[in-house]
Formats: sequence, structure tokens, C-alpha cells
Amino acid sequence: MTTTAAADLARSARSNLWMHFTRHSAFDEADVPVIVRGEGPYIWDARGKRYLDGLAGLFAVQVGHGREELAEAAARQTKQLAYFPLWGHAHPSAIELAERLAAASPGDLDRVFFTVSGGESVETAWKLAKQYFKLVGKPTKHKVISRALAYHGTSQGALSITGIPGAKADFEPLVPSTMRVPNTNFYRATEHADDYAAYGRWAADQIEQAIEFEGADTVAAVFLEPVQNTGGCFVPPPGYFERVREICDKHDVLLVSDEVICAFGRVGYDFAAKRYGYQPDIITIAKGLTSGYAPLGAVLASERLMDPFTRGATTFMHGSTYGGHPVSCAVALANLDLMEREDLYGHVLANESAFRSTLDKLTDLPIVGDVRGAGFFYGIELVKDKATKETFSATESERVLRGFLSDALFEAGLYCRADDRAEPVVQLSPPLICDQRQFDEMEQILRDTLTQAWKLL
Repeated sequence: MTTTAAADLARSARSNLWMHFTRHSAFDEADVPVIVRGEGPYIWDARGKRYLDGLAGLFAVQVGHGREELAEAAARQTKQLAYFPLWGHAHPSAIELAERLAAASPGDLDRVFFTVSGGESVETAWKLAKQYFKLVGKPTKHKVISRALAYHGTSQGALSITGIPGAKADFEPLVPSTMRVPNTNFYRATEHADDYAAYGRWAADQIEQAIEFEGADTVAAVFLEPVQNTGGCFVPPPGYFERVREICDKHDVLLVSDEVICAFGRVGYDFAAKRYGYQPDIITIAKGLTSGYAPLGAVLASERLMDPFTRGATTFMHGSTYGGHPVSCAVALANLDLMEREDLYGHVLANESAFRSTLDKLTDLPIVGDVRGAGFFYGIELVKDKATKETFSATESERVLRGFLSDALFEAGLYCRADDRAEPVVQLSPPLICDQRQFDEMEQILRDTLTQAWKLL
């Protein structure tokens, strides 16, 4: 692309495109980055510069960019049946994909309700939980518990479940009846800071305390990510989910595993609940289901939840125009085929230790306080003082993260996320095809850029 054409694209974006989660004033005197091509773990901008995609687009592009077989699957389906809704009808690609997901899911999560996105999957799961309890004679069970800082979506219901105050304030009042419990950030534990397993038990017990405080007859569901994204990849301590499952069974509360990010290989399994050994009642998915090549999400529910909807005139009055789109389902099937053929789940498990040890090298920097995560999903927490774990002030976050680090990492050739919705972190979630070459590339760019960032504190 010529320099003139690239400049025209950036100018048009600044004039007409309303970007998501974007501070648009940042482009008053700067061009909007325009990404025009992807191949493998790399992307290129309109000026021809290459970047390592250290975030898999947005935790989604599991198989890497430019996989022709996924484009070909979309083309074949478009020619055969470009669109038809799942409103009282079905089509082959949705049927085949639902069967495949049900067969792979843990336990008896044999019912698959298709959506368009992760947030819509969360919205659907909450509505399903509320109607289910009405149908079984427990109409007061409608409340939801989630964890502090957890992100579950931006629609009114999903945003209500989300635990990030700054993401919610401008849209309040939201849907009532949600409450937050502590997450599993052991690095900043205020209880049992010397005993990981005891900390996990304590964190899980906070869920039971919340249920009992609200009244078990009012609580419908607990929404938990297997590895919590916001805050920087909080992994579950040993026994955490086992205890949560016990609590949910005791109080007849549904356990929703929000695997929009964690499913399809991000932590080395098709479903992250398998890695951490727990049985959800509902799993919400999206992103990696199609590797981001087409929009698609889903809710996987147990037969117990479906049962009351199979009688008489009972209907789940919920759906969308594009949920289970034929082309998206065809892409998902081809994507699952590709991941199986190349054993990408096995690749992640075989290489996660190498990825982790490469990132751990950064702990010799004074600005790096903690490295945490699993699979190909890691967060690096930044600090002012390693000994005290002192974090950045709001002014320092503005200057160092938004004023320098985000742009500097990108300029150095690494697309990732510098985030301070809690403590400042850099998040890495590369395509599952990456290997030591990309791990080393990430580490070197991070080392150089974080060294510069430290000088700005």
C-alpha cells in the first residue's frame, strides 16, 4: 500500500470510525493504526510494518492469521446456504457444531444455544438461569454472584455481572441483583498470604458467605472465569473450584464457567473446566470457537436445565438474528478440525512451561512484580517497589501506561495490552501456533520497553 493510501485510510478512520473502548483524543495529532494483513502469528499495518500479535487479536485467533482453509469453509457455506435463522428451524452446520460441542463438553452439557458473541453468551446464561428457576418453582432465585474486577461483557445484564467499577459508572443504573466476591489474586492476598491452598479455600468460602447473606432462595448463579482476565490472569488455587462446586450444590446455585477466553486451547484444553477439574452447569464460549474468523458464541447447558423447556408451551423467549449463523458455524467446524489436526492443545501444554520461563526472565527488572497465568495466557504485573509491592499512582499510570508503554510496545513491534483497570499489567495471549522464537521476541521487546518505562516512574 502506498504512503498516500495509508494516510488516507488513517484520516478516514479518524473522521468516520467510532472505535471500541478508545480514547479518541489520542488521535488528534496521531494517525489511527490501520491493520491490513495477517499471516501466522504476525500482523502488518497499512504502511507495511510487521508486528507480533501477542494478544491473538483479542484472545481469539488461536490458529493464527491467514488460514486459507477457514476462508474456504466460509466460501463453501456461503454458496450453499448463506443465511437462515434458528427460529424454529435448523440447518446442517449448526446441527453438526452443536453435536460436536456437546460431545466434547464436560459432563452432560448436551444442549447448545448459539449466540453472536461472548457478552451475548453471558446475557443468555443469566436469562436462562432466571427462567429455569421460575419453571421449577423457585421464582425468587434470580441474583448473580461474580468476582471483583471480572469482565463478563458490555450489554446491560452482562455489564451488571462485570466487576469493574470504571466500566459501569457511565451506564448506571444497571440491572440490579448482582454482587461481587474476592477474586484469586494471590500476589495481593490479604488473607492466608503464606498458604496458596488456604487462600483458595478462603476465596471460595466468600462465595458461600455472599449466598447466605443474600439468602440462598434468591441466588440463581455464580459466574466465574477459569482464569480471570482482568487484573492479569488470576489462576485458581488448588481446590478452589472443587469447593465452589460443593457450595453451589449445597445451595442449589448454578455454576457458570465463563470460558469466552479460556476455551479452545487458551489454557491447553478444549474446555478449561477440564483442566481445573470441575463440572459447570453452564459454559459460555465465543472467541476461539472460530479463531475470530467469524462472529459466533454459544451457551452449553446441562440436560437438567433444558428439561423444563421441553414440556407443553414453555419457550425460552430469547435469541438473535445471527446466532448460529450458517457461515460462522461452518468456520467453527473447520477451525476445530484444524486445531485437532495440528494438535494445538497438545502444543500449548508442551510449550507453556517454556513460555512461562521465558517471561519469568523479566522478573530481574525492578518494574516487574509478578508473572502469572496458564497455557498461552499470561499477565505481568508492574510495580514501583518489588519489596513492598507498591503500585502506580493514577498519575503514574496515566504517564507510564497510557502515555508511554502501550504505544512504545506497539512501535517496537509487539501488539499486546497494557491495562490498569486494577493494578497495572501487561497481558499476553498469543496465537496457539507460537513457539520459542515468538516467546523470545516477546521477551526482548518487553525487556527493552519496560526498562524505558521504569525510568519514567
